[in-house]
Amino acid sequence: MKWKLAFFVAAALAISAAPAFADKTGVAIEAPDTVQKGQTVVIRVTFSHKGNNFMHHTNWVYVKADAKEVARWEFSPWKLPESEVFSRDVRLTVTAPLEITAEANCNIHGSRGAVTKKIDVR
Repeated sequence: MKWKLAFFVAAALAISAAPAFADKTGVAIEAPDTVQKGQTVVIRVTFSHKGNNFMHHTNWVYVKADAKEVARWEFSPWKLPESEVFSRDVRLTVTAPLEITAEANCNIHGSRGAVTKKIDVR
């Protein structure tokens, strides 16, 4: 019984101290500015969040192309992101100008907001 109480006290302290050591989840998109029509491109999306652990972590990330979700990853206390900074690649064939949007969320602090990158076609 004492270990349960100690666990909950430690968890409460960790959560209350989290803002000093953790932040909202952020996103950066790497993609070419211009591509040839019909070209397949690799879009690298990098997510960053300090303090991924079983109680406090990035819990979802998504990538959209022209407002349509093309990739999504869900995380949980039992399936955490591999590190505080992690990337995912998405391959898309671009046939017209395209707007890529990505966002990620911390289960406690939320998101720094969506990030957008435009790809033009020549």
